[in-house]
Amino acid sequence: MHDKTPPAIEKWHHVATSRDLRALRDLLADEVVFVSPVVHTPQVGKDITFKYLAAATQVLNNDSFRYLNQWHGPDASVLEFECTVEGIAINGIDMIHWNAAGKIDHFKVMVRPLKAVNKLHELMGRALMAAAAD
Repeated sequence: MHDKTPPAIEKWHHVATSRDLRALRDLLADEVVFVSPVVHTPQVGKDITFKYLAAATQVLNNDSFRYLNQWHGPDASVLEFECTVEGIAINGIDMIHWNAAGKIDHFKVMVRPLKAVNKLHELMGRALMAAAAD
């Protein structure tokens, strides 16, 4: 385990705090795989992953959002987060892997408790439908 925050994770923290969607798109590898806590199958590719992460930024990244802990390996990190959305406390982790070019090529989100998963499912569905309508 490494103590220093890897460059890919520093870039991810920038995206998470600034909501810079251009930086998000630049950070994702073309072949990135996104694993959602509410969608059964992994989502493959930059465009669909970008849509999910942009929607998650809208839904989760409010004033209460914060990363609590992070653990780093040579090419992957686990980031624990918490926030409150519509009165529901959400606790989760982002499991992020990057390739040799420093681009995120695998992003898995796990969320608890069940009430939070259900709320996230509802709000992400709305955000993705709104984005599709734009």
